Amino acid sequence: MSRRLHTTDLGCMACDALTDLGAGKEGWLVDNPDLLISLDTHSVALANRSLILILHWSSSNNGGPDPDNNRVVKIRPDLSPIEPELISAVEWLVFDDDVSRVLAVGTSCGYLLIYSLRGTLIHKQIVNPGKILKLRVRGTKKDLTEDTSSEEVCVVMPGVIARFEGSDIQNMLQRWFQGTDSQYWNDSFDKMDPDDSGITRLPYQLWNVSKYGPCSDAAITGVMPPPLMEIQSSQHYYCAVTIGDDAVISAFRLSEDKSRSLVGAILSKVVPATFSTIASFSKLIWRSEQKPTKKPEAKAQPFARASPLTCLKDHPRKGEKLTLSPTGTLAAITDSLGRILLLDTQALVVVRLWKGYRDANCLFVEMLVNKDTAASHSAYYGYSKSDYCLCLAIHAPRKGIVEVWQMRTGPRLLTIPCPRGSKILQPTYRFNSATTSSSSHIPLEVFFLNGDSGQISVLNRTLD
Repeated sequence: MSRRLHTTDLGCMACDALTDLGAGKEGWLVDNPDLLISLDTHSVALANRSLILILHWSSSNNGGPDPDNNRVVKIRPDLSPIEPELISAVEWLVFDDDVSRVLAVGTSCGYLLIYSLRGTLIHKQIVNPGKILKLRVRGTKKDLTEDTSSEEVCVVMPGVIARFEGSDIQNMLQRWFQGTDSQYWNDSFDKMDPDDSGITRLPYQLWNVSKYGPCSDAAITGVMPPPLMEIQSSQHYYCAVTIGDDAVISAFRLSEDKSRSLVGAILSKVVPATFSTIASFSKLIWRSEQKPTKKPEAKAQPFARASPLTCLKDHPRKGEKLTLSPTGTLAAITDSLGRILLLDTQALVVVRLWKGYRDANCLFVEMLVNKDTAASHSAYYGYSKSDYCLCLAIHAPRKGIVEVWQMRTGPRLLTIPCPRGSKILQPTYRFNSATTSSSSHIPLEVFFLNGDSGQISVLNRTLD
């Protein structure tokens, strides 16, 4: 069966600027472990150790990218040569239906950078000393199945998870795009120390999840109830799933509070007050009113409490990659033994297992499985959320195929060839985009990018 029956070609992404990232060699897109890629509906960001390329395209007559109108932006972040500092993660941040669309970049020294589409540095902030492994953007809307809504940017580091609230990043970007304090932004970035905790510092939460060893990937799956006998408050608790070398899967309950104990509360109030009183008294005695000549260095943010929930150790199996479903209730985890585990993140049990998929990549996708239902809808009304079925697309590069399996325990719906040198990609989550109404549902799609030919295509939503 021809591959074209299951995919639609959108255009060619090839351009001369890609030679800076190694394009021209067979398999350059998949053979370089330092090459990072992030897809948006209008742009592709590719990065190696020190260079970022943003490739834009405009829609052609058939709705796909027009290669004749491609625009390329090159970004060379100001990285420290001492460490040495490298680019370790890239991800798009899309707000308000493309009104605010920026690129988030993580470095091996723990810095979070945000760039505009023109390559202008908007924000720079240290999260925690260490390598940023992944920037994960996700959100859930409040509806019949979700009690709360949440939008976040999760920063994954070895043994550490940080969470930025989506609204905080959006408010910062709105001020920047609207031009308020634009002169301050432009002037201060060259003068301000990156560790400065001034006006540009975004609030975030930080947890240490290294109880079972450093993690290779992690995700915050959603809000969870507090533990039994816990003091009730307005604070949220999150569930986090981590994978790594020592523990294939481990789960934690993340608290927003640094400490919930009575002793900790007393110490947090009494000790600073006592220290302040002693310091003031000593100043009166010694009259030491000298101002410090050096700006105090910013200290690392303290960790909030992370309570372990469960752990799966199965030596020599090692967790490699983790992919979350849209609601966060399912996670597909690949391991070093060529297996794929489907984890129920609420019950924290493995509900399905695939074998024989070494170096696999997984993405959740929504397909129109019911042909009768799909045919009954007109083009005017479109499709509702109930018309789509959640599936898992598994790219097995050693087999040269992509398989689509129906969730949770459904059959294999599709098998299509995927040329060597190709990757499957998915556009990032869009903040504040679609509402929860069934008539405006935007389904998850899977894109194919062939590095050797530059061809980009999308998996058809129907199985015809």
